[in-house]
Amino acid sequence: MSDVNKEVKKEETNSLAPIPEKDRIMGWGSNTMLWLGGCISIGTLAMGSAQMEAGLNLLQLFLAVAIGSMILVVGIAMNDQFSYKTGAPYAVQLRSAFGTKGNKIPSLIRGLPAIVWYGYQTWLGGAAINNISKALFGYDNIWLFFILFQIIQILLSIKGFQGAKWVGNIGGVVISLAMIYLLFLCITQYGDVVSEKLINKSGTWGMPFIAAIIAFFGNSTTVMLNAGDYSREMKGGYSTLKRGSSYFLSMVPATVLLGVIGAMASTATGKANPINAFADMVDNKVVMIVTLGFIIFAQLTTNLASNVIPPAYAFMDAFKMKHKTAVILIGILAVCTCPWILTSDSSAAGLALFSKIYTAFFGPIFAVLITDFFILHKRKITPEYLDDLYDDNGNHAGINWAAILAIAIGAVIGLLNVNISFFTATIPTGLVYYFGMKHMKSCENFRKGTTLEK
Repeated sequence: MSDVNKEVKKEETNSLAPIPEKDRIMGWGSNTMLWLGGCISIGTLAMGSAQMEAGLNLLQLFLAVAIGSMILVVGIAMNDQFSYKTGAPYAVQLRSAFGTKGNKIPSLIRGLPAIVWYGYQTWLGGAAINNISKALFGYDNIWLFFILFQIIQILLSIKGFQGAKWVGNIGGVVISLAMIYLLFLCITQYGDVVSEKLINKSGTWGMPFIAAIIAFFGNSTTVMLNAGDYSREMKGGYSTLKRGSSYFLSMVPATVLLGVIGAMASTATGKANPINAFADMVDNKVVMIVTLGFIIFAQLTTNLASNVIPPAYAFMDAFKMKHKTAVILIGILAVCTCPWILTSDSSAAGLALFSKIYTAFFGPIFAVLITDFFILHKRKITPEYLDDLYDDNGNHAGINWAAILAIAIGAVIGLLNVNISFFTATIPTGLVYYFGMKHMKSCENFRKGTTLEK
């Protein structure tokens, strides 16, 4: 590593500096548990129940979730390669295509929405703890449990990936057992209703089925962007296929199970909100505590894996913060998003619109990264090239306007139909980026080290 980057490494503590293979802490099993915890969310339950209104039967729902999840796994396995090979995070991966200053735009596009969801899910977790407290002790204080839950998450976040690994290993087991129990509950107590209204239903293989595939794929595209933030922590020696098997086993079965459970619960009770549906299904304290415990661990694992790491790296890169400072600030900002308002029914439409707008940028950013790594670099990143990404005065200094132009055009295309934005915007964005890199005079330095260098 050059002298410039030795100094950078000293400053970027617990952070943006490349992680050597000898210092990586995640084995195949820990990585699987981390991704399992990260993909479990109340949103997936809700999405499963929503497909019933679209007219799908159980088989069609099962296939839609499985196909959507598998497409997502392929995307993750493609986009994790840069960071697995180099040990550098998503924020640095972006510098290759966007420049040392331009990378802040896509980094914050991924990071800032995560803060909103961090607060949102923390409030749900606090509410679940409060409900357990009311049932066991008769004590009701949601604000106290919300604050305590957030403090615990911040303390775990300070530990970096060690904290995420610990929570993932434990949370993955708890969540898996809870999901199996909830599925058992749906089948044994409401089997007749589920069979009549869900299994024997004729369903449809038309647009609602295709829309369901896209919905379950789009539900987790955020983690596909910064997959490198996790793969850089994986120990060496794992091929793309082995890492892909980890993603597959952690995400596909769990997402399918969640979607099916959500659909069954809503079908059995007639309530679209899966949390309210399970509340109706609860007939004793044990079942209620298992259900609420599942919710608590789902929020905790998702927050640490998906909603803390991306904005932490974004802030560290954009504002030159230390890791500890970044995660504490993010925890405070999550509270400032007023999640008690965001979780209310009156905020649902606005939150959905917000989600659709920012996700319109995800396909274009992904397209730029894939085009840059697979086509312009042929999956080869030399130590000298990596050093240059950490040099504010190197070939990647400033902003690569070809990448910025590409994601802007891609986002406009995506916003024309936000429900399928990833698929409509990805290829056009990749083409704009490639030809921009090839022909724009301002990209001359960025072409060095690529297949376009003359």
